[in-house]
Amino acid sequence: MTSISILLAAAAGAGFIHTILGPDHYVPFIVMSKARNWSLKQTLFTTMYCGLGHVGSSIVIGFAGIALGYGISHIEGVESVRGSLAGWAFFVFGFAYMAWGIFKAIKNKPHTHIHSHGGEMHAHQHAHLTDHAHIHPKSTKMLTPWVLFIIFVLGPCEILIPLVMVPAANHDTSGIVAVSLLFSIITVLTMCAAVTIGYYGLKVLPTAKIDRFMHAIAGATVCLSGFAILFLDL
Repeated sequence: MTSISILLAAAAGAGFIHTILGPDHYVPFIVMSKARNWSLKQTLFTTMYCGLGHVGSSIVIGFAGIALGYGISHIEGVESVRGSLAGWAFFVFGFAYMAWGIFKAIKNKPHTHIHSHGGEMHAHQHAHLTDHAHIHPKSTKMLTPWVLFIIFVLGPCEILIPLVMVPAANHDTSGIVAVSLLFSIITVLTMCAAVTIGYYGLKVLPTAKIDRFMHAIAGATVCLSGFAILFLDL
């Protein structure tokens, strides 16, 4: 194998492994899709452009560092700061969404009404659901995907930097582009595959009894993803 072939194989493997080992790359989309009742198409579209923002921001920083003559340590220092920002963004957004979800679940608590029909008393239980389209304007519905996009743009791909620095050291522009593209494609495809599996996995689970808690559960999951990034180095 030539050196560029080895680099491309390493880029493909790194893109797959770093995505699978980082649940923050796909779990937030799975739980938010369930909570917001997104279609698979909308879920994958959101996953795709967040993934492109994720790898694209690191590529831009890597290219800028190469152009300015910075070494790996300088660029990785910037990526480390971005990683902390992304972790805290996940944590804060998830916590806020969880708090809103808990409030929403309490507000939608099922209650019983008693009616009289022909002298007989009947009781039925229901919840006042508030997720109807006429209550949430389109701008509000699009807020969550945009928040996720911003968080993923902040999120670094530290593992990509050493890979692009090798062809950069040899002034191999085509090698830099090839490694960056392959890493990006594999990362985004792996994210979409994992999200698809999770999407259909939640579909077959009996979640009817906890549907009103889904926003709170989704927020807690995103919050835990931020905690894992900040304190467990995932």
